[in-house]
Amino acid sequence: MEINDKYDILKLENQLCFPLYACAKEIVRQYKPILDEFDLTYTQYITMMVMWERKELNVKELGEYIYLDSGTLTPVLKKLETKGYIKRNRSKNDERNLLVILTEKGENLREQALKIPAQVAQCINLEADEINSLRKLLNKMLNNN
Repeated sequence: MEINDKYDILKLENQLCFPLYACAKEIVRQYKPILDEFDLTYTQYITMMVMWERKELNVKELGEYIYLDSGTLTPVLKKLETKGYIKRNRSKNDERNLLVILTEKGENLREQALKIPAQVAQCINLEADEINSLRKLLNKMLNNN
């Protein structure tokens, strides 16, 4: 970014945050029709990805994985529980600790969801190595916070 006058720093084209925001919004928009087939929102989908990997964890840990606080995550978990994909139980060791547990129905959804990444990848105009490089850079940014 070359700055010619003191106000150039405020130009939208010179911002890192704007293309990140716009791309994230566009990618989530591309997910919508695909996830509609599964009756999932994007936030429910990323929650399920963590649950498929971990099977059981507490709400705080889940929120840390997907960068959501418990106030935002609670309605998502309620919907997923209503759909039968997860269940929530208080920990026997500590009543304050709410556990999220993947159900058999939730595990079965995993097999159906295998096609989602490939469908979304078709909407992204990047080569596989570019996608991997971008993912590494974005994860580096996230891990520095």
